[in-house]
Amino acid sequence: MENKIVENSITPAVKYTSKDFSSDIDVKWCPGCGDYSILAQVQRTSPDFGELKENMVWVSGIGCSSRFPYYMNTYGFHGIHGRAAAIASGVKIANPKLQVWVATGDGDMLSIGGNHFIHACRKNINLKILLFNNKIYGLTKGQYSPTSDKGQVTKSSPHGTVDWPFNAIKLATGAGATFVARSIDRDPKHLQEVISRASKHKGLAFIEVYQNCPIFNDGVYSLVTEKETKADNVVVLEHGKPLLFGPKKTKGIKLDGMNPVIIDLEDGKHSISDCLVHDEFDENPTRVFLLGRFTDIPGFPTPIGVFRQFSKPSYDKEYEAQVESLVKKNGKGTYEQLMLSSNTWEVR
Repeated sequence: MENKIVENSITPAVKYTSKDFSSDIDVKWCPGCGDYSILAQVQRTSPDFGELKENMVWVSGIGCSSRFPYYMNTYGFHGIHGRAAAIASGVKIANPKLQVWVATGDGDMLSIGGNHFIHACRKNINLKILLFNNKIYGLTKGQYSPTSDKGQVTKSSPHGTVDWPFNAIKLATGAGATFVARSIDRDPKHLQEVISRASKHKGLAFIEVYQNCPIFNDGVYSLVTEKETKADNVVVLEHGKPLLFGPKKTKGIKLDGMNPVIIDLEDGKHSISDCLVHDEFDENPTRVFLLGRFTDIPGFPTPIGVFRQFSKPSYDKEYEAQVESLVKKNGKGTYEQLMLSSNTWEVR
């Protein structure tokens, strides 16, 4: 295949199709699992990432979602529980030219893997993280997870969990992710758009995907997926546009001080000019935290789309530049020089 250089990255001179990213391994998830949709949308958008297949890597931990690397016709690494972000960070730092993706679940990334996740966000390592959030442990047969609703009855909480759940959007934002978004497994066009945009971001891109588990948590997102209820329970975030929702977009969100409130645009008291206008490039993180709170407030619509994105130097780029600078100054050095340099001692 002939390659060409475009804006300092290598892109294939021939056009890929989604089939080029589909491996020959049989896809095995439960019938009706939302993972099928996520896989399909990733494969459909991968030709637009601007990368050769051999420059793409998918990393996973443990869970139903973690089968993902087997089904992508790219390089892949199936890691251990919770360590996907750490492994992916190592892959990216060792070979900065690679585009590194992470497929993970709410139990894998936000429980045992929580520490690795927040530090990957903090360092702004150029990773793309897809969090499959079904609010349950599916692979181990239905225990409650860090995102399960308080009071949810599961096999490990037969009388209802007393835990308060993580809000993944607020967690990623607070930890420093420079691209934060949410989509839904049953909204393929929207999911494709968000994935495509994340692929172009320089820095840590985090996408929370609401994903249905038909076996252990079926219908957990029915309010935001079913035709009869979706319009009243989803607000689509579009840069520069007011926050409107409802079947006829006659409901809006405005700010009352620092508190979001729902307004009726047909009550004669409010107009579209009262609505909060989305600004995904706002340097002030207050806006994204307000949006992240919507899912914590009863009766509020769930935001989907890009909550926030901004630019700051990534860890891997600055690390690479530091290494190049030191090699230029001191030479490459050898393993022996490293191991026998300062801070060595003999034990007698």
